[in-house]
Amino acid sequence: MYTTRVSGHVDAPRADVYRALVSAEAVARWRTPDGMSGEVHEFDAREGGRFRVSLTYRAADAAGKSAAHTDTYHGHFARLVPDEKVVEVLEFEATDPALRGTMTLTTTLTDAEGGGTDVLVVHEGVPDAVPAADNETGTRMALANLARLVESGPDAC
Repeated sequence: MYTTRVSGHVDAPRADVYRALVSAEAVARWRTPDGMSGEVHEFDAREGGRFRVSLTYRAADAAGKSAAHTDTYHGHFARLVPDEKVVEVLEFEATDPALRGTMTLTTTLTDAEGGGTDVLVVHEGVPDAVPAADNETGTRMALANLARLVESGPDAC
């Protein structure tokens, strides 16, 4: 298992970014890396609240972790600090033991010096079977999507 740390900047207030982190509709839009579509099956954004999300590859030759072309994960919100931090504990729904195990995803929001919000995503306990470069690339894509969504205005979330 390993840890990745990816940071980004969103040109919007922390409250707007936080709202996108705890909105099922927004998560379905921004947390989906390029070449995938997202579906939120369950989402109860409160401490202890559960979530379940599927990301499906559009390419016919892409293999999913949970099904032929899909990565599904589920978990719960361990900590929610409005406008500051979201801690999620999650795991893939996979039969392959190399992909099993609990991961912790911590997203921290801080005011940026020049305005807007700096976002730090720390993903701990990622199974070694998931290439670190893939995890980092997917996270960078998601952060870029988050920035585009939130920067389009507070009503986007």
